[in-house]
Amino acid sequence: MTTALFDGITAQRVETARYTANVLERPSTDPQGPVVVFVHGNVSSAAFYQPSMLALPAEVRALAVDLRGFGDSEIKPVDASRGLSDFADDVWAVLDALGVDAAHLVGWSMGGGVVLQMLLDAPERVLSVTLEAPVSPYGFGGTHGADGIRNDDDGAGTGGGGANPDFVARLASGDTGSDEQTSPRTVYRTAYVAKPELQKAHEDAWVASMLTTATGLDNYPGDAVDSPNWPGFAAGTRGVLNTMAPQHLNLSGIVDLDVKPPILWIRGEKDAIVSDASFFDLNHLGAIGAIPGWPGADVAPAQPMITQTRAVLDRYAANGGSYREVALADAGHAPHLDEAETFNRELRALIGV
Repeated sequence: MTTALFDGITAQRVETARYTANVLERPSTDPQGPVVVFVHGNVSSAAFYQPSMLALPAEVRALAVDLRGFGDSEIKPVDASRGLSDFADDVWAVLDALGVDAAHLVGWSMGGGVVLQMLLDAPERVLSVTLEAPVSPYGFGGTHGADGIRNDDDGAGTGGGGANPDFVARLASGDTGSDEQTSPRTVYRTAYVAKPELQKAHEDAWVASMLTTATGLDNYPGDAVDSPNWPGFAAGTRGVLNTMAPQHLNLSGIVDLDVKPPILWIRGEKDAIVSDASFFDLNHLGAIGAIPGWPGADVAPAQPMITQTRAVLDRYAANGGSYREVALADAGHAPHLDEAETFNRELRALIGV
């Protein structure tokens, strides 16, 4: 599949020792200008960031990388036992191949976790970090409290077993319809954005981007194992969703870095995916009766994702870093689409252009 490119955006294949990446670029008019690197989230691709790339000043070089198994990049297995490190290592490999020594990093949803892992691995190469609706530093699901205490040792209720099988099947089949709640288009309209009417001109492109997601045990959603804990399964070690299981991912180490670039955290208060009451957290769904048999908050509490991110960033600031939180009342999981003007303004202010 070939990404539909907006005017002003180019695409190139970048060969690395790790994978062959598809990279979108809005070229700069200034060879010495700053570089901004956009990292997309789960069930999407770099294509989603084309409007944000085009909105940057001409002197900025804007790059957006398709992660392995997404967009037009090579499909390769994801080792979830490394957390998000497969993806982070891939992006660094791409930047090395392109000769980019240092950059401003922007990460959306799962991509927010990827750029935090990149920060952990090479803080001296990171000029700033923008976290857009990011996954909690403690992963997705299976933890409680501001400090990300794990509910169970095995990550019960998280990872590959938590994906809706009908949604996965519709991704695999290339379903572009909107008649079913589990169709990618319906999921986009109800969970990705709060203002789908603003994106009518690009909706087909966004759905096409979602449909580039490689499905299977080594990609999306990944594998699962049996668990004695509710709801009866736990995270495996293969594939995308397991990268964010709490036993595989903990990004809170950013608070101890000697080099702490400034962080912008921008999120939508209508976000259905990343929140303190996420409709994609099985424990929250159990609490509201959407999934039967929930054993109660003392056993399977919902994850306070926003609270956890804020607690880590507060510690980051207390230890010598800085961050700015921007909460947008009318935005959903994609502030760069729902509130593009504000998102673009905040990003320009952070990078100083």
